[in-house]
Amino acid sequence: MILLRRAPAGFEVFLVRRRKGASFMASAFVFPGGGAEPGEDARTAAARELFEEAGILLAKDDTNDAETLELPSLAALRKRIQDGANSVNALARAGLAWSTDVLVPWAHWITPSLESAALPSADGRERPRFSARFFVCELPPGQQPQFDDIETVEQAWVRPIDALAHAKQLALPPPQVRICWELAECATIDEVMVAGRAREDEPHPILPRVRTTGDGPCLLLPWDPEYAEGGSGDSAPMAYRPRWARGPSRFVMEDAAWRHVAAPGSTTPG
Repeated sequence: MILLRRAPAGFEVFLVRRRKGASFMASAFVFPGGGAEPGEDARTAAARELFEEAGILLAKDDTNDAETLELPSLAALRKRIQDGANSVNALARAGLAWSTDVLVPWAHWITPSLESAALPSADGRERPRFSARFFVCELPPGQQPQFDDIETVEQAWVRPIDALAHAKQLALPPPQVRICWELAECATIDEVMVAGRAREDEPHPILPRVRTTGDGPCLLLPWDPEYAEGGSGDSAPMAYRPRWARGPSRFVMEDAAWRHVAAPGSTTPG
């Protein structure tokens, strides 16, 4: 969930830091999110994870289709869902339903196959791969996020351009870096929402491939000129070129941080 709030200089994006011992993206600042439960669609999973990890409830009165509500019992409802209660049923008992219509699709990233195999988890097993769908929404009036202190241990509001400038300190993974790069092209939240709706009309997964030659790790995005021939692992080549598939097309690891750069010889700024 890419949660945004208005700020004097445009807008800020909400990030949470994962625990040091987490099995995936440990210590990194990321967007709130997690896995879908059985029978749960991506939008409902995104709204539920935002509530569990950040305490932001995207819900509406189930009887009159009202706007997102602020309730005095949010903490109790959040705890009930964190403890494993079915989220749809828990909200229904409170006369609510998830307000997933406020979510605007932004991106769909899939974990590179070689990265999963080459970087085993702490217990020696191959890391799980994820098919992650990112949605954008604005912070509802009257609500303030609070990290859960279970899976996450810290939080930050930051302008996308500042997140990029401090990518190393925030330990931003490639999807967060790319999305902040894209968000930084927008001056306002309204512009973000317009861009998101346009992207919804041009869906395509981003499955990076690993370039195994050269100096250090390099991830190639589907519009990189070397994606087909120079990358290794599973691929998802683009049958067409979405308008959003532009700008820097690869990631390189430099000084313990991911840098989003253009392919050599490209005229696109990195």
